Amino acid sequence: FALHIQGAVHINSRSPEYPGSKIKRFVVPDKSVSWSVPLPGYNPPQYTSPAVKSQPIWADPPLEPQPTGSTVSLPFNADDKERNVSRKSFTGKYKVVGGLPRNPSGRTGLTGRGLLGRYGPNHAADPVVTRWERDETGTVIKIHGKPVLQFVAICRNDTGEWAIPGGMVDAEENITQTLKREFSEEVLLDVDDQKPGTEIQTQLNKLFNSGVKVYEGYSDDHRNTDISWIETSVFNFHDDNGSTFDRIKLHPGEETSGVQWKRIDQSINLFASHFQFLEKVAKMHNAHF
Repeated sequence: FALHIQGAVHINSRSPEYPGSKIKRFVVPDKSVSWSVPLPGYNPPQYTSPAVKSQPIWADPPLEPQPTGSTVSLPFNADDKERNVSRKSFTGKYKVVGGLPRNPSGRTGLTGRGLLGRYGPNHAADPVVTRWERDETGTVIKIHGKPVLQFVAICRNDTGEWAIPGGMVDAEENITQTLKREFSEEVLLDVDDQKPGTEIQTQLNKLFNSGVKVYEGYSDDHRNTDISWIETSVFNFHDDNGSTFDRIKLHPGEETSGVQWKRIDQSINLFASHFQFLEKVAKMHNAHF
């Protein structure tokens, strides 16, 4: 399954126009994605977004080109203790060429960091919150003898696509903290449900402490470049009897234009690698897909 996602051929990572810009990627044929295949004349444009160049707390200092007199170096393939971030890759040790990390899944047609703050891996976390789809009598719906799953989906403001409500791992955060924070930020609960110590919060904490890892590795994402890429940890949080979310109303957060329970099946059109993540979740639960 991981190979299916990581595969030798980038799809989203070679989207012709880089998101949030007018920058066109260098066209990389399928057969030339791998760095092991020579591509004479490969000269990708360089792009780092103004937001990243302004050096917010979540972005690295510039390495390309380095400001005159700068002696900045980053501990690639290691834990960066100074900045409290991991620069290790789930894919193994990545190459560093000319002082810059090289995308382990191949060419993208663009260098620079684009919209990504970190050189090398930018770690994200994606919580797949699921329940069984039920009819008005509370009976689980089945298709071809298999139960049907629903997941909490958000509509992204940036692309207009439906997606899993995930996001980037903040410095000093562990994955579980990120998963719960991102879910809470992108899927706003009623004010009463957000109060600590309520029954709802107790149930949510229990749910988010029972996650099952679905995938960790490279994510084929529109924002990836030759030197910066997204890697994600995907966890499934399953509300088996539906009791946790029966009484919770979902509301879209600031970065989302919609939120709803959506059926998991093959017809779903989703952002980045999220389709494959949901396919994996359905198989884990022996559910319809």
